[in-house]
Amino acid sequence: MRPRWIALLVAGAALAFAAVVLAATRAHHEANDLRGSASGPASHFNGALLPAGLRVPNFNLKDQDGREVSSRTLLGRPAVITFLYSHCHDTCPITAQQVKGALDDLRGPVTAIAISVDPAHDTPGSARRFLAKVGMTGRMHFLLGTRQQLAPLWRAFAIRPQLPHEEHQARLVLADARGMQRVGYPAQQATPERLAHDLRALGAS
Repeated sequence: MRPRWIALLVAGAALAFAAVVLAATRAHHEANDLRGSASGPASHFNGALLPAGLRVPNFNLKDQDGREVSSRTLLGRPAVITFLYSHCHDTCPITAQQVKGALDDLRGPVTAIAISVDPAHDTPGSARRFLAKVGMTGRMHFLLGTRQQLAPLWRAFAIRPQLPHEEHQARLVLADARGMQRVGYPAQQATPERLAHDLRALGAS
């Protein structure tokens, strides 16, 4: 009897241990499934994916050459939008060069727009000189206007303009051919290669 009881006890302990292992394994897989569903599918963009349905705000401004540029100008092709001021000597020229490098990598047309963040000092002449200095003459619209005209755009793109003792937010936004904001970049994370990749994903060739 004694050996038989020992055998039964051993068998029972083995079954209990197996049940614990099975429960732990199941819990582990369920936790992984929850983490996977919470993170969602990976984005195929290099930049940050913006919320769905975020349209480029309506605007109608003049660029450095006095040409009217509106939100309708962005329709039909991908666009890169950034925020610069013409007297900047550090971040803005670098940002413009990143855009230039991306455009150089692409064969198809892409609309490039810079929105002034310093309307008190940006003029058509200073904007033209800035674009010439960074090699973007004829390749980028530098949009100018009064603070009242530009403030709605700053708010819509969540941009802090240039202030006397505080630098503006250096940011780029990529829009698709329907005029929807799709991808955002802090300027320090943008490279020509990353921008070109995401513009191709939006339909540029």
